[in-house]
Amino acid sequence: MSLKLKPLDQQVIVITGASSGIGLVTARLAATRGAQLVLVARDENALGEIVAEIEQAGGEAYAVAADVGDPEAVQRVARHAVARFGHVDTWVNNAGVAIYARLLDTPVDEHEQLFRTNYFGVVNGCAAAVPLLREHGGALITVASIAAGMPSPLMGAYAASKHAVKGYIDTLRAELLQDSAPISVSLIQPSGIDTPVAEHARNHVGGKARIPPLVYDPPLVAGAILDAATRPTRGVTVGGAGKAQVLFAQHAPALFDRVAALGSALFIDPTRNQPRPDNLFAPAHDGVEQSRDQTGKGFSVYTSVARHPAATLAIGAIVAGAGLWWQRRRAA
Repeated sequence: MSLKLKPLDQQVIVITGASSGIGLVTARLAATRGAQLVLVARDENALGEIVAEIEQAGGEAYAVAADVGDPEAVQRVARHAVARFGHVDTWVNNAGVAIYARLLDTPVDEHEQLFRTNYFGVVNGCAAAVPLLREHGGALITVASIAAGMPSPLMGAYAASKHAVKGYIDTLRAELLQDSAPISVSLIQPSGIDTPVAEHARNHVGGKARIPPLVYDPPLVAGAILDAATRPTRGVTVGGAGKAQVLFAQHAPALFDRVAALGSALFIDPTRNQPRPDNLFAPAHDGVEQSRDQTGKGFSVYTSVARHPAATLAIGAIVAGAGLWWQRRRAA
């Protein structure tokens, strides 16, 4: 089935986790490209400020405060979106939280809360989005992580939730294909991204939680999300370093286990204290795109290739043709 998605300036896009990090960067970028936005997060005040900023710049956005772990709250988001704009073209499941702790040291209530946001937030989002997208076609985009494809000591609960998200989305995609539903189902898997996720995390390790290197800039993920909103895309890994880690874990799992255990120290800066409060059970300070003390790479060759395979093949063909012409010229 061939599915054509609308240009961004003709779309209504719902973004969860829109008050900070990847969600906030994506919202701002989509607004500059003419999309009408429904922004979702728990922090009503932060959302109001972001909507005001977007509207002042000439964009159009609407805020709905909701906890994605609450299925009725997410259904309410869908109803508000339709009431305000008439339909939804793209739904982005992006909300997420993190815990830094060894698995057996992770309190059960915290582990459950993380899954309520990271996994059931996606389940609830899909349940709300699919009926809307079936009507006219559209894109269902979920932000997971490279942690969906490998173990992650000190972030084990987070990694487990992302494994669950990948399993759910991959299966949902197959089921919707079976139904011939006009929905593009995409999974975006970022590498380490310079967002406030570590600063907002619940931390049982001591020191300040951090994203281990290599770290990339959030606009790389936002660009991949908006590409998937306009061109059917099964999935994209953002950041070549992350893709390399996943391949390492898949093809040399025993060795990766040992390396990952040794590398867990990269997740903590023992010289600094963890910011408070965290956002596991309630919103922390939002409205921030990036971390306070890490710097991300602004470009990834691998991601550029993954996002634009046709253009990359064309450039490769031109380069190969030029090389062949030069060899023949020299031989003449």
